[in-house]
Amino acid sequence: MHIRKLVTAVSLLFSAGMIYMSALPQSRVISNTVYDSRVKTVLLHSESWNLSGPVLEMDSGQKLMLSFDLLGTTAENLWYSFIHCNKDWEPSGLFVSDFIDGFDENQIETYTRSFNTTVKYVHYVLSFPNENIRFNISGNYIILIHKPGEPGQPLLACRFMVTEKLAAVKASVRRADMGEFRETHQQLEVSVSISGARVADPRNEIFTSVLQNGRWDNAKTNLKADFVTPSELRYTSLGTGNLFYGGNEFRQFDIRSFRYQSEFVRDVTYDGSINHINLTPSENREFKPYFYRPDFNGKYVVGVQEGVNPSIDADYAMVYFTLPATLKIEGGNIHIAGEFTRWTPLPENLMRYNYETRQYEGALMLKQGWYNYEYLFVPGGQAVNERRWFEGSHYETENEYLVLVYYRARNSRYDRLIGTVLVRTQAG
Repeated sequence: MHIRKLVTAVSLLFSAGMIYMSALPQSRVISNTVYDSRVKTVLLHSESWNLSGPVLEMDSGQKLMLSFDLLGTTAENLWYSFIHCNKDWEPSGLFVSDFIDGFDENQIETYTRSFNTTVKYVHYVLSFPNENIRFNISGNYIILIHKPGEPGQPLLACRFMVTEKLAAVKASVRRADMGEFRETHQQLEVSVSISGARVADPRNEIFTSVLQNGRWDNAKTNLKADFVTPSELRYTSLGTGNLFYGGNEFRQFDIRSFRYQSEFVRDVTYDGSINHINLTPSENREFKPYFYRPDFNGKYVVGVQEGVNPSIDADYAMVYFTLPATLKIEGGNIHIAGEFTRWTPLPENLMRYNYETRQYEGALMLKQGWYNYEYLFVPGGQAVNERRWFEGSHYETENEYLVLVYYRARNSRYDRLIGTVLVRTQAG
């Protein structure tokens, strides 16, 4: 089926009110997931910085802000609740009263209908902690958005972390030491001072995870320290556990305006119901030398030029991606990847190979703004980064790394997040 016909069929499903919706997965691991196809543009970040990660320091006065759109004109009664998880994102089994001071479920009170847009939606905003809830303990958390009394049938689930400042964490990033990785990888060195934590068995009670650009699909989890003393753990250059593909600076496009063609936008057309944006064909960067270009490290920002309030003035459009390729890559699939796809290979961000035009093609309904993305090759149905088809990998690439340090004492019932640090590489 031609990609424009496929998109038209999907649009008809939306207009007919046919949506997909599923319950929490049978697997105990809970991910960043949208369960209702009407939910779009999910963002969770610090209330004071829209490019931050979802990390909240306990008793600091900081707040996280969750926002999302619900397609349609009806403002539904939506509620939120929380799940506390262990370091591996499985429910910890604690009672709600153990980790929340407040009500189990609360209503989202702030929502606004879109203004003067061709695609109608209701924009929801929630900040927390707030007068209704406060977090009692640190660790990994899931926020669920659902209808009243139905947390087992959520519209969406988002991960975030609540941290204590019990451990002092330092990190640095450099070019990989080992010869086979020197041109393509970046190497982290981490030190964790636990002198104030009174840890009885640091080697078996401290677990460290590292996220590159806020993504969980290629995170290094449950790392063990190379050197351990009663007061410090160090993660250095032994083995490959602290090595990451440097990747490449992210591809990007700007669709804040439907009137003007920005860089990487080939044309914009309107069919009477929605705007269609064709991006310029993507180049194959796998074997090209490194070239620095400022980016958002895979994130995106909602914005609109012909409006005042991007949250409700920004419209939606069908955005078309093309990736020329002489042959179809066997053994896996190509997906459009970025924060806006939750770094997850899904049917909607799959690139399908067109044998007539000899290119991969894909389309996504996106809100106006700035976007970073890359193409992710997914072999055997699993998201891995060992093969950098079309993108290439360079040690010079500018990335950011979030280090998370968890502590679970021998008789404890949950994993505490006792320290974090964010470090960025220097481009070039």
